Amino acid sequence: MLEVWAQRLTIPGLPEWSGLAVLLVLILLVLCVLVMPFSVFGVKGRLDSIEAQLDDLRADIRALAARGIPLATRDEAPPPSVAAAPPEAHARRAEPRINWPQGR
Repeated sequence: MLEVWAQRLTIPGLPEWSGLAVLLVLILLVLCVLVMPFSVFGVKGRLDSIEAQLDDLRADIRALAARGIPLATRDEAPPPSVAAAPPEAHARRAEPRINWPQGR
């Protein structure tokens, strides 16, 4: 039976086993397509937990804003010259500066 399939699948100009190799690759691809939906089942639970965390963070931010606590410190705010600059000046983003400890 296997020899018949090998003869039918033989690609002209290539060895006899080449057709069998192509058949095995196709079977593997079909199995991947059949199994793929099962790898997606766990995603909904993870997305729900991330969404719950995001809702908690938003609630914390709202609570801080309601108490009047500033969300950004003066060092994090852009300088007035950058805020008043034309839009084409914003194309180049300024990176934050890190103040490393100087002592050893």
